Amino acid sequence: MPRRNHLLAAALLALDLLATASSVFAATDRPATYSIRMDEVRIPLPDGVRLAADLYMPAGGADGERHPVLLEYLPYRKTEARSRNYPLYSYFVERGYVVAAVDIRGTGNSEGRLIPYEYSDIEQQDGEAVIDWLSKQSWSNGNVGMFGISWGGFNSIQMALRNPPALKAIIAVDATEDLYQEDVHFIDGIIHVDSWEMSQDLDNARPGAPDYRVDEAYFRDRFDTPPWMLTYKRQQRDGPFWDRASAKGRYDRIRIPSFFIGGWYDGYRDSIPRMLENVQAPVKAIVGPWSHAWPHEPYPEPGMEWRREAVRWFDQWLLGVDTGILKEPRFAVYVRQWHPPGPYLEKAPGQWRYEDGWPIARIREQPLYLQPDHTLREAAPPAATHLLRYLPSIGYEAGGPVMWWGDVAHDQRGSDAYSLVYDSEPLTADTEILGLPRAVISVSADAPRANWFVRLSDVAPDGTVTQVAGAGFNGTHRESARAPVAIVPNEPFELTVDLHFTSWTFAKGHRLRVAVNNSQWPMLWPTPYPFTSALQLGAGKSRISLPVVPYAERPVPQFEPPVKSPTMPGFATLDAGTSSGYGEISSVDRNPQTGAVRITATNSGGQRYPWGVERYHETIEHRVTDGAPDKATLVGTHRMEVSLPGRELVWEAELTFTSDRESFHYDYRRRLTENGKLLREKSWHDDIPRDFQ
Repeated sequence: MPRRNHLLAAALLALDLLATASSVFAATDRPATYSIRMDEVRIPLPDGVRLAADLYMPAGGADGERHPVLLEYLPYRKTEARSRNYPLYSYFVERGYVVAAVDIRGTGNSEGRLIPYEYSDIEQQDGEAVIDWLSKQSWSNGNVGMFGISWGGFNSIQMALRNPPALKAIIAVDATEDLYQEDVHFIDGIIHVDSWEMSQDLDNARPGAPDYRVDEAYFRDRFDTPPWMLTYKRQQRDGPFWDRASAKGRYDRIRIPSFFIGGWYDGYRDSIPRMLENVQAPVKAIVGPWSHAWPHEPYPEPGMEWRREAVRWFDQWLLGVDTGILKEPRFAVYVRQWHPPGPYLEKAPGQWRYEDGWPIARIREQPLYLQPDHTLREAAPPAATHLLRYLPSIGYEAGGPVMWWGDVAHDQRGSDAYSLVYDSEPLTADTEILGLPRAVISVSADAPRANWFVRLSDVAPDGTVTQVAGAGFNGTHRESARAPVAIVPNEPFELTVDLHFTSWTFAKGHRLRVAVNNSQWPMLWPTPYPFTSALQLGAGKSRISLPVVPYAERPVPQFEPPVKSPTMPGFATLDAGTSSGYGEISSVDRNPQTGAVRITATNSGGQRYPWGVERYHETIEHRVTDGAPDKATLVGTHRMEVSLPGRELVWEAELTFTSDRESFHYDYRRRLTENGKLLREKSWHDDIPRDFQ
């Protein structure tokens, strides 16, 4: 749609909203009229490599029908993922879409050498060839859409940047366009070692199912390839390595209609307001109460049938049908209300509403100053300085090993006890915020490296503390994450910390709390020097600005609840019974005499397939001592067992990642056994200089 037409549509929509703010928007739905069949194909690439694809095809229609095509393009082994893909794709296929699940080069059942890392040029060039091939098949109407969650959302955005001719629209779920600051490798400019990095490096070393062919080509192209994590940890500052696939700052290159879906308990949600504000192509967004999950399979509840909205979006752009989706406001948001702290939350209280887009004009910034008496007030205080001793072991309540400023955080009182804490008076009325709270803090440290963390929380009358938003800042990045500079000991400087995107309603009688400290371990790696930090207070200094939303009548989305999807015969999830859950902390051991702390997280499970059984187990142990922050350690062990008739394959990996003041030390070992016999073992070691981390 040309920009001028898009603006005209927005203006007409605004007039409609003025006429009736509570209107319900009419929606055109397409009923389920097809059955499903699945075909396996090989998609040829220009260099002769063939990518493996499962095509989920509409069946039962007229001969010679041509259908729009949806692509999900992943390294996550489409053959084993049929138990996930069949029910997920069924909604689209039953409504006349072909859905293609394609294994990225060198993964799953696809041919070729494993891609060198996530989102490489190789992956994207192959993706263009895949889109072109899908558009030219006899069953295709020539129009392709792309969608996915996490990796599939990332590369949907990246393919939109490339604008291949047949790609007409995308939907990105739980994804970001800023690879350095928001992906799992460096969060807020600070090194993060993620469970996914370790488990993916082992999964990359496996051949395709169900044959699991082990030969010299397999060892050369997969098992012996360097682990991705080693590549990432060498890239410790922002720059060209991350720019190659990041849309941030290049939004004008996205000319394909784009739909973004995120969740308040997912770490990638900050992309939503940036996309709404900056993408000039038609754009739409939903933010709900979920974690890193499909909205029709939510945690926490309530869910919604996002695929209904997806079909309306793709019908608009791939079939040219006016579904009414462009007549609705561009942004649907779930406004959260208070709930107690986690780590578990079955249902997030709140309500849906529509907004016209981002930014929201009626939002008013409310500054609150940090006071010498540890209160929060509107008036600037007299000058004062608060000191804080750096304890590297603090922070797991605010974010565990893979929480990425997402998930449902623990009660914050454990971290707050070792932070500088500032509380408001009890609120006299309910107060809603929506956006990115901005903290401006005047700080210093008596060491050349230091990180700062700012958290905004809700203190209930019973004393429980629920985290609402937070963010970290690498102090050496205060001028630029691309050109860090050491901190000058005891020299004050100002940091502007944009807390991550949030929505919350502080209830009458509750207090607002701002907490400031210097560690969020084990989510983020500790800085190496002991130090004391200082926070300067006074006029124009240390404050937080809250995006307060005055009440206004707004239309309410009419989302449908999730529908029950068919299952794939022959696949079943096995409960190993030993899992603490992905990324959940299973134990915290703290020695108060030595200051040594050990945190352990475990995860296990399995799947039954028509050809055999697969089981996995991982244990991740983090260690640090408060008096020696440079000596942090992570040990991760990962094991994948595949049981076939007469054949038992076991892939194992062990990672030890340690640090001192000057370097990170990477030791990784990978092995494969068949029926108890060692077939291959390979190891990697590297000493990686700390680059302002």
